[in-house]
Amino acid sequence: MALEEYRRKRDFTKTPEPAGDTKAMTRKAPTRFFCVQKHLATALHYDFRIEHNGVLLSWAVPKGPSLDPGTKRLAMHVEDHPIEYGEFEGVIPEGYGAGVVMLWDVGTWEPETDDIDASLEKGDLKMRLDGYKLKGSWVLVRTRGWGGRAGAKDDGRSWLLIKHKDEWAGDVDITEFAPNSVKSAGSFREILAQEAPDVWLSNRGHTGDTALETLTDVLKKLDKIEPVPKTTSAKTSAPAAATKPTAAPAKRARAKSR
Repeated sequence: MALEEYRRKRDFTKTPEPAGDTKAMTRKAPTRFFCVQKHLATALHYDFRIEHNGVLLSWAVPKGPSLDPGTKRLAMHVEDHPIEYGEFEGVIPEGYGAGVVMLWDVGTWEPETDDIDASLEKGDLKMRLDGYKLKGSWVLVRTRGWGGRAGAKDDGRSWLLIKHKDEWAGDVDITEFAPNSVKSAGSFREILAQEAPDVWLSNRGHTGDTALETLTDVLKKLDKIEPVPKTTSAKTSAPAAATKPTAAPAKRARAKSR
């Protein structure tokens, strides 16, 4: 899929998302990067991304990852994203995916297989994650149709994200226990309130003509998932810090304009 589908869906004169750096696609990284971006767009979902062959393979997980091995989370395979997208947090003012993006988790991953491409083709990719919130052994399994229902149309996009039983498994709802950003420690509302949000700008710039309308819609959705605090005198404390990755993701050269 590379980045053709990603670029086809976006107008880089109107979105601050990165277009993708060809040089970044060809570099060889000492470690494999992964991230989970909490994305409030048409609906709230979590974008699970793993680095492979110079891009971020991506799955949209509507309910977010679960640490419970007995809980299988639907993960819809979507277009590949550029490597530099993996640290993006901020506002997409208009167009495809318009809304607010939070960097919910970040770290490194290692395959539990000798051939990643063969495992992807088979539809069974086992891996180990070392993030701030997600750790240990996981698997992505391709399933049949939407949610694996018999008779559902099978377009190959429906997968399940499942936690394996290990010392990092548990029944804590990690999306509720640690809802905020690992980059800014902020909530969606705090990310939107930043004076100078950390956003990526394509070299073509963007117009932002409909940004106000988009943000108004986002705020309406926020009222349902992040109610406005009753008092504003004291800043809401961040949730208990999750365990830091054993090794921080390698620094990557980024081609970006601000």
